[in-house]
Amino acid sequence: MKLRSNFIRLLLLLGALFTLFPILMGVLNSLKTEGDMMNNILSIPSKLEFGNYADAYKKIRFMHALGNTVTVAAVGLFGIIVCASLAGYKLSRTPGKLSAFLFGLFVMSMLIPFHSIMISLTIIADRLHVQGSTVGLGLIYVGLGVPMAIFLYHGFVKTIPRELDEAAMIDGCSEVRLYASVIFPLLLPITATVAILNLLWMWNDFLLPLLMITRMDQYTLLLSTNMLFGQYGNNDWSAILASLVLAMLPVIIFYLVLQKYILNGIAEGAVKG
Repeated sequence: MKLRSNFIRLLLLLGALFTLFPILMGVLNSLKTEGDMMNNILSIPSKLEFGNYADAYKKIRFMHALGNTVTVAAVGLFGIIVCASLAGYKLSRTPGKLSAFLFGLFVMSMLIPFHSIMISLTIIADRLHVQGSTVGLGLIYVGLGVPMAIFLYHGFVKTIPRELDEAAMIDGCSEVRLYASVIFPLLLPITATVAILNLLWMWNDFLLPLLMITRMDQYTLLLSTNMLFGQYGNNDWSAILASLVLAMLPVIIFYLVLQKYILNGIAEGAVKG
C-alpha cells in the first residue's frame, strides 16, 4: 500500500514538473538578454535583466490593456454568476419534465465546439452592435460560460436542505429574498469555483477577443502582447516573455486567494449533479 502511494506521488510530481516546466522557462528567459536567450534557452541567466519588464510594460501599455481585460472579466463574471446561480437554484428546486429538459439543454450546449459557431457568433455580434467593445465581449462570455456554471450550481444547490427554504417561506420571506439572503451566501464555495474557472478562461482566451475587438485601444493583455510579434519573424522575445509573465501575475494572485474553495466547490457541485 505504501509503495503504491509513493508511486502515485511520484507520478503526480512528474506531472507537476511537466506542467510547470514551460512556465519556469518563460520566467527564466524573460530575465535574459536577447543574446543569452539565443545562445542557450535552457541556461540560467548570467545577469538578471529586469529592464525587459520595463520595456514590455511600455510596449504593451500594460495598465491600459489590464484595464480592458479587467472590464471584460468583470462583466463576464458578474453576468455568469448572477444568471447561472439563479437558473441553477430554480432548476434544482423545481421538479418536473420541463425543468429536466431545460437543464439537459444547458448541459448539451457544453458539447458544442466553439469553432463550429464562431462565424455565426461574429455575424450576430456585429448585427447586435456588441462587436468592437470590451463590455460587448464580456456579454458574449456570459452567454458562452453560463451552461457550465449552471451545471455546477445545479448540483451544489442539491446539497442545501430544502428545510431552509420552507423555514424562510414560513417567516414571510419572498422567493427573491430567500435566494439573496439565504441561498446565495451558502453558494460561496461553488461561486469561487465558477469565478476562478471562468476568469482563467477569459483571461487566457485569445481567439474570441481577436474576433470581437476591432480597435487597438480596447485590446486585452494577450492581444497587446501579440502585437510584439514581428510580421517577418523579427520578434523581441525578451519583451514578449516578460509581457506574458506580467499578464499571468494578476490571475495567479486571484487564484491563490480563492484556491481553498475550488476543490470543495467542484467536488460537491459536480458529484451531486
